[in-house]
Amino acid sequence: MRCASCQHEVTAAAKFCEECGAPLARLAPESYTPKHLAEKILTSKSALEGERKQVTVLFADIKSSMELLATRDPEQARELLDPVLHSMMEAVHHYEGTVNQVMGDGIMALFGAPIAHEDHALRACYAALRMQQSVREAAAGHRKPVEIRIGLNSGDVVVRSIGSDLRMDYTAVGETTHLAARMEQMARPGSILVTARTLALAEGYVEAKSVGPVTVRGMAEPLDAYEVTAALPARTRVHAGARRGLTRFVGRRAELELLSGAVERAGRGAGQIVALVGEAGLGKSRLVWEL
Repeated sequence: MRCASCQHEVTAAAKFCEECGAPLARLAPESYTPKHLAEKILTSKSALEGERKQVTVLFADIKSSMELLATRDPEQARELLDPVLHSMMEAVHHYEGTVNQVMGDGIMALFGAPIAHEDHALRACYAALRMQQSVREAAAGHRKPVEIRIGLNSGDVVVRSIGSDLRMDYTAVGETTHLAARMEQMARPGSILVTARTLALAEGYVEAKSVGPVTVRGMAEPLDAYEVTAALPARTRVHAGARRGLTRFVGRRAELELLSGAVERAGRGAGQIVALVGEAGLGKSRLVWEL
């Protein structure tokens, strides 16, 4: 563990930093989680415990924080770090992720648990982009540039328990957390590095470029990694699919004629209401897209 004031590496049981004397507050998630998110977590607590969930893990930290803080006293260090950490956490909470750990110069966050979202990877990518932008704005005016690096990976976790203080105890399946941390460590300052698995879940929604196979400590084979650079205009699966090229649309002529007729009548001043009902994956969104 590092001291948040001076970044000195302290012993696990210490209550005060041996270097600068600052108290080592071990913040519980309830102290920095917005109330509306805390209520969602506690409401779904019993349903989540013991469940295996697919999540995206985000690690973010300030690059070369030791050098940045070397010439600053504890008060100056806090003035530099606090706005950056606040920007990181705000970006996570904006997309309903949860900050699971706050380190001295960075955070670890989860998307998809304990608040479940099918688009957890996309939310994590959007949060990372927002984080980079807000940190640049928060750091403006400092003589030395403050840059953060972010790493993402998607995989499974088993939620063991969620405490009343929102602290979540979980077991990562495979290399879920390990790879996210490695992506962060390999990312350039100011960049977002993701694994192929995360990109596959967000493909079509974000712009990314390959950085080639990278050697990851602890892994037998090099892994493909990608740098996320921007969000794309797509906001639905059909919009994202259209960028890659949709398959030929067949077998819905009658439905299209019905919908087109409703649009035409509405255009003549006769109000229309159409309910489009069907099981997931039946093609409702594609039908609306074709209309």
